[in-house]
Amino acid sequence: MVSGFRMMFDHPATEAPAAVATDPAIRLTGLRRRFPGAPAPALDGVSLEVAAGEVFGIVGRSGAGKSTLIRCVNLLERPDAGRVEVLGRDLTAVDEAGLRAARRGIGMVFQHFNLLASRSVAGNIAFPLEVAGLPRAEREARVAELLPLVGLQAKRDAYPAQLSGGQKQRVGIARALASRPAILLCDEATSALDPETTAEILGLLRELRARLRLTVLLITHEMAVVKALCDRVAVLEAGRVIEQGRVFEVFTRPQAPTTRRFVAEVIGNAVPPGTLAALPPPGPGEVRRLLRVLFAGPHSTRAVISEASRRFGLDLNILAGRIDAIGAEPFGIMALAAYGAPAAVTAATGWMQGLGLTVEPLPEGEG
Repeated sequence: MVSGFRMMFDHPATEAPAAVATDPAIRLTGLRRRFPGAPAPALDGVSLEVAAGEVFGIVGRSGAGKSTLIRCVNLLERPDAGRVEVLGRDLTAVDEAGLRAARRGIGMVFQHFNLLASRSVAGNIAFPLEVAGLPRAEREARVAELLPLVGLQAKRDAYPAQLSGGQKQRVGIARALASRPAILLCDEATSALDPETTAEILGLLRELRARLRLTVLLITHEMAVVKALCDRVAVLEAGRVIEQGRVFEVFTRPQAPTTRRFVAEVIGNAVPPGTLAALPPPGPGEVRRLLRVLFAGPHSTRAVISEASRRFGLDLNILAGRIDAIGAEPFGIMALAAYGAPAAVTAATGWMQGLGLTVEPLPEGEG
């Protein structure tokens, strides 16, 4: 019943994150917002910082407060309390003229595109520049710069009704970049797209972030989007940040139950119920313990399972496993059934933990 498992990773290196500055590009401090008649606040003391040049994701279920939070960054939604500092300026303290000027440095991409049906692709991209009063020649020059950036040169004169969902979102991204913002806000920017188109848009955002040195703050209910694009992530629940950190750390060592459920949707190692039911009982003097083991770091390529079996005289049965990577950082996760003397199983668990692996019990009814 012994199963050896050697983790071998061969993932190409991904684009290195842009260099980050010392001062955060966005600092939110103690944000509170409660809508009239609502039974609970939409935001309940949210504080977080987004470094210049990074992609920061905010993930949460419907009603968690995500949209309210991102709209507070450019004060489309004004918080009842707290501070919103963008590029070192407290937006909650500026007058309307100052706020309009600050918003030109903050682009926003929406879930449902919000394109003007009566305007062409070029006209939609130019619209915010027209509102800002730029001369026609400057608007046309900027549109000419943006069209190749988002891959829409051939669609310059097309209208929204003639575009696919992905093309519409490319127009939305170009429009958000028209005023050369330093910060890009993405409000569920891929939620209305199919998986293939979502991957294309995420790739475009990754490329634009690097090329234009953008700071990107995005909200989503899809942890796969966070995994594919973000450097750091915050998990929002009932208007509060319940967990935040580097995406790799949050994915591989989630702390809050909500975060664990989000992560399981993407990298979960579900064990089919039939597999558990078919497991033999432990022999005389033995115990059977189900374990979840996370391989990451310097020992991720070591043949830990076969070594543990030999070293501690255990039968180790691999029930499920997965090799994955976030950015250029590989990790593996598996579910095991360990059979042996109680002291030997405990010793093997401690030995693996001593190697820096995460080992935790897997309840009999859980995958």
